[in-house]
Amino acid sequence: MIVPVYGVEAFLGECLDSILSYDGADLEVVAVDDCSPDGSGAILEGYAVQDSRVKAVHLRQNVGLGGARNAGLEHATGRYVWFVDSDDVIPEGSVRAVLDRLALHEPDVLIIDHAVFFPDGRFDTKPTAPVLGDTPVPLHLSQAPQLLRLAQSACTKIARRGLLDEARLRFRSGLYEDSAYSHPLLMAAASIDVLPRVCYLYRQQTPGAITSSVSKRHFDVFEQYQRLFDIVDSAGGRYDVFRPELFRIMINHYLVILGHGARVPGPLRRAFFRRMVEDYRRRLPAAGYAVPGGGDGLKHSLVRRNAYSAYAALRQVHRTRQRLTGSPVTAPARIPAQRLPVPQDAPADRVG
Repeated sequence: MIVPVYGVEAFLGECLDSILSYDGADLEVVAVDDCSPDGSGAILEGYAVQDSRVKAVHLRQNVGLGGARNAGLEHATGRYVWFVDSDDVIPEGSVRAVLDRLALHEPDVLIIDHAVFFPDGRFDTKPTAPVLGDTPVPLHLSQAPQLLRLAQSACTKIARRGLLDEARLRFRSGLYEDSAYSHPLLMAAASIDVLPRVCYLYRQQTPGAITSSVSKRHFDVFEQYQRLFDIVDSAGGRYDVFRPELFRIMINHYLVILGHGARVPGPLRRAFFRRMVEDYRRRLPAAGYAVPGGGDGLKHSLVRRNAYSAYAALRQVHRTRQRLTGSPVTAPARIPAQRLPVPQDAPADRVG
């Protein structure tokens, strides 16, 4: 498991404890101190002294999340790689369940279910089953291209290390680095398995999270999708079947970023919308794509027509309605212990 670390002193112990609660020797934790300004580096050293399965790597300069993950790969020796963000949590029993599932089918990629949790104790589970339907697994992405619609996070996709090298997949600099990693990973995989179990918990509303900070850095997303479509364009037609789905995902992602109240600075919102329009017109598949229904479909239409004023008015109406009605609150939920049968004749694979 590769754990990039920066400015998470308050959460790092909980993250590492949740991983190391699995006591098997077939686990390797490469924790990368990305020149963190707090006490995270010292915490890592303490864990490395106490547990030989932990490797503490200290970078001399800050390289960002993607660069820290790449640095971790340089030190990882496991057959499979699982990226874990250092403010998140692995539910009890999840490492064992993942190892058992990897041993059962030996896929190129294993997708796991996840949930997000909030400071007030609320949980919101994100199951894979509604997206996958009745399609049997393991599978090739062409059998279920809708899997591209799942969360782009690298943390919910355990990858065979050899595949990352064969496909020359590494993380790029900038925000939204998973956009140019997760989709190419699934497209390159010969076999994809799905584990219908919550094996990852995302912490929400972490103080200082850049994805919830007003910054022009959110324009990085355009470069990430440029890299994604460069990969598609250079694949000799092998990935063309996925263009309509990737296009839809791209526009949806842009709209989520622009629609967030604390990302794109107000004076730059029109420019962000204009960049959306440019990508819409440049990358619209010749045969079209499945336009979403309802309000999302209306927003797609406004992008197609370059109608920023109408979009801004629609967003203002939505925000006013939210203020008047209040946001719905989900009751706190507990992620229950979950167990899977252990295959008796399959060797366990080490996760690095």
